[in-house]
Amino acid sequence: MTRIFFFLLGFGFSIIGFMYMILYFNLFTIGFSLLDYFKYIIQRPECIIGMIGILLIFLTIFYKGDKKNDICI
Repeated sequence: MTRIFFFLLGFGFSIIGFMYMILYFNLFTIGFSLLDYFKYIIQRPECIIGMIGILLIFLTIFYKGDKKNDICI
């Protein structure tokens, strides 16, 4: 049950973070280069949350924990 919670939490974080990354594509229209864009993205906390979300998803999928708390269907 905890793996499902962390998977959904990571999914929500990644949706929020990548939504902001797509919204920040508008910076190209005011003259930002690709390097400036990546420097700006790294500094924004909502975009870092997206990377944390991807990390949570990978950990919940590939981490082999103890089997006593998992529900087998």
